[in-house]
Amino acid sequence: MSQTKEAISTLNSLIETLKDGQEGFRQASEAVKDSQLKSTFSELSLQRSKFAGELQSHAIQMGESDPEDSSSTAGALHRAWINMKSAITSQDDHAILSECERGEDSAVAEYKKAMEAELPSPARDIISRQYTDVKAAHDRVKALRDAAKKP
Repeated sequence: MSQTKEAISTLNSLIETLKDGQEGFRQASEAVKDSQLKSTFSELSLQRSKFAGELQSHAIQMGESDPEDSSSTAGALHRAWINMKSAITSQDDHAILSECERGEDSAVAEYKKAMEAELPSPARDIISRQYTDVKAAHDRVKALRDAAKKP
């Protein structure tokens, strides 16, 4: 596979991951009771949408005529969002935060994998910048989860 095809494949994989996060955070924002959590989850959903759009645009610039535009159905991510739906049904903010953090663990892992791939400089720069923000979001969700622990 050529370096360009590998880079586009990496971008498409990240787009799927971002779309998973976008949907997960959207569901979480609808399910939590706390207004600050609603706002945080909405903000993170929009961030993931923006990041996915940025990667889609870059994939097009690299020659991809039809970049990824939906979330994945990969087993682990699919199970993570099924767990999210279960947590949402109970409307337990701590459980929802735990599932969001689990999804964020997956996103951080996908970005780390992408950072190890052979990528042209512009793609690497975008992914590196996004990784910093995704990692910060992960840490923020983890801190919120820890703060929401039941006594």
